[in-house]
Amino acid sequence: MKNDLPISAEKTSIQVIERMVSLLDALSRYHDPVSLKELASVTGLHPSTAHRILNDLCITRFVDRADTGTYRLGMRLLELGNIVKSRLDVREAALEFMRNLHRITNQTINLSVRQGDEIVYIDRAFSERSGMQVVRAIGGRAPLHLTSTGKLFLSIDEPKALRAYITRTGLAGHNKNSITDVTKFERELASVRMNGYARDNEELELGVRCMAAGIHDDTGKMIAGLSISAPADRLQEAWLGDLISTAEQISAALGYVAKSK
Repeated sequence: MKNDLPISAEKTSIQVIERMVSLLDALSRYHDPVSLKELASVTGLHPSTAHRILNDLCITRFVDRADTGTYRLGMRLLELGNIVKSRLDVREAALEFMRNLHRITNQTINLSVRQGDEIVYIDRAFSERSGMQVVRAIGGRAPLHLTSTGKLFLSIDEPKALRAYITRTGLAGHNKNSITDVTKFERELASVRMNGYARDNEELELGVRCMAAGIHDDTGKMIAGLSISAPADRLQEAWLGDLISTAEQISAALGYVAKSK
């Protein structure tokens, strides 16, 4: 299909877009409204050019003009940002990162979320060569207290909510390794809070160990857990750093900004 615009006109259009983006980027760096002179200076644009583009941006509500003749980012950007946020899907954001982690470990990588007193597996990256039968497929469920991701969610519960969970479930176990003692389980959660990751040492399934790290959205809320499942004798501590880094990358893709230490 032929382009209807002459090359010179197309070049001019791209140049206008680049100048518009440079002004929006400049405005994003200021907390308070900014003068035209300042914006022209930091973008390298002639004041008349900056003024013309800012006027167009004000008409389309991408920029607001304050009473003092200064400028700030407009509400239209917030509206569009909320649309983008509403379309962000943790599965979509996580998929490629999960595949990369699987290539590193050659073990099953799980993405799961909390629903009530259980976690639900919503995605998985695995291969038949991992040496472990995948028992819980996508859509499978498991008690929070028996899984590494479930422990992450319980570790951030308020004390009252945690006690209610313990009362409802009785910390029922699946095998001899399940933690069913309240005091021991509370110590386990304290360790999770301190370390920022969680483990399942054959507590859900004999012969299977897991480690998990949390995934956060742009508000800082933990919305999912990323875990590595492996035969008990194959889970490597060296993978922990890769797991945490991958969870952080997925969180960043969802708009989460980690607090500086």
